[in-house]
Amino acid sequence: MKVIQIVPHEGERLYDDLVRKEGEIRKKSRGTFQRAGRVTRSAAKWKHKAYRGWVRLERGPSGSVTAKIRAPAHDREWQMLSAFLGFVDRHLDSKVSSITIDYR
Repeated sequence: MKVIQIVPHEGERLYDDLVRKEGEIRKKSRGTFQRAGRVTRSAAKWKHKAYRGWVRLERGPSGSVTAKIRAPAHDREWQMLSAFLGFVDRHLDSKVSSITIDYR
């Protein structure tokens, strides 16, 4: 499992922006991430169309976001990690202050 801690610039609501952006892309029938299950105020679960596994997003203190990435085959988690970081970089790069990856 890989745990990603994303810290936004001051005043940004990163979790809300991530969930909103995924929803906008999904409504256009585009994108590679899709919601799996329901979204709550503080947590969401996404699956990828091409890669097996999931990303679990959780709202953290002071606007930070924790993303836990899992894949059935541990040696394939890098694909989900790469896809998720690409999503964040493409759509929310101006709102992110730092990203930390914890390998577990």
